[in-house]
Amino acid sequence: MTAFKKAVLFVHRWLGFVSGLVVFIVSITGCLFCFQDEIQDAMYDYRKVAVSNAPYLKPTALQQAALKQFPKGKAGMVAYMGADRSAQVRLTDEKKAQHFMYFNPYTGKYLSDENPRTNFFIIVEFIHLYLLLPPKIGKVVVGVAVLIFVTLMITGIVLWWPKRKSDRKRSFTVKWNGRWRRVNYDLHNVLGFYSTAIALILAITGLSMSFEWMEKGIYKAGNLGKSYAAELKEFKSDSLNKGNVAPEPIIDKAYAYIRKQSPKALMYMLYEGAGADGALHATAYAQSLKYAFNDYYTFDKYTGKLLNYMPHAKKSTGMKLNNMNYDIHVGQIAGLPGKIIAFIASLICASLPITGLIIYLGKRKKPKAKRLRQVTHHKSQRHLQVVTGKKAVGGA
Repeated sequence: MTAFKKAVLFVHRWLGFVSGLVVFIVSITGCLFCFQDEIQDAMYDYRKVAVSNAPYLKPTALQQAALKQFPKGKAGMVAYMGADRSAQVRLTDEKKAQHFMYFNPYTGKYLSDENPRTNFFIIVEFIHLYLLLPPKIGKVVVGVAVLIFVTLMITGIVLWWPKRKSDRKRSFTVKWNGRWRRVNYDLHNVLGFYSTAIALILAITGLSMSFEWMEKGIYKAGNLGKSYAAELKEFKSDSLNKGNVAPEPIIDKAYAYIRKQSPKALMYMLYEGAGADGALHATAYAQSLKYAFNDYYTFDKYTGKLLNYMPHAKKSTGMKLNNMNYDIHVGQIAGLPGKIIAFIASLICASLPITGLIIYLGKRKKPKAKRLRQVTHHKSQRHLQVVTGKKAVGGA
């Protein structure tokens, strides 16, 4: 091994020690989360409703239905998830606990109250994003570990790269009939190579969730370094109108507007921004449970004035890429095959710290075993010399 590869191996090994546990946890939880919608649909019947020709109830009607369950609570975001899916209202009760409440969007019938603190997949998501640490700390820990993992993938390719043409076939296949240590070595190297491209995509999209600079970097890269003021501007409500009483609830007015403006959308979400000047945000999504293709609206929450309208067709490439981030990260951008690919790649990523550690421990034991064989060999040669009276071939 050359001095350069020895240095790369040193970096690869010790960065693996530093990040291995976090990479394993993040990868395993990523596997579990890939099919969370399909699994939850099978487990919880309240996520689906019978399709009706009746129109959806207005957002305020659903919010009022939620407040009947918690009269002292505060109803927030309203989401219409699809024609055959229940609507969701997010509510904060008097004890500041969050509730994800489900209703029939056609009748307003109460279906379920989902506690985000006990929902398995929400817990998995928080482990994946924050390791159950405080979010500000957890996202940095996870983000740094993912950055290290990107370095590991690059250094791993350098170490894997076959030096001779005769080594190429061996470098691309696992020798399943070899000893278990050889199989483990091949699993680390070969599977690591095959998963690198997908793993890097998953890592970059994950980093975009943790670091604003990565999100901005994707935006700039997609736009070839350009920025568009209309896409970056933050719109706010005019708080001077706070005391005014609108003839129609603004959220209902906004909902009616986006339904008319984006009639082909299958999913709609509306929520108010925090603070006195927070705007009312509304998004119309082209597909149910998918977030990549959407039309975005911003309204003054006191007057209902449209402050911004950003249809998908007019967005820059960089903004479209950022909108696709979640769907790419879980693989659903490519439908079921994409989810399967993301699942397998995440599973391989989870295995790499384990197979890498086994390789390291095996190499630590190897010199001791080699020295023991050498001592045994020399003793046998001396014994042969004493018995025969002749110097053994190759003896000292």
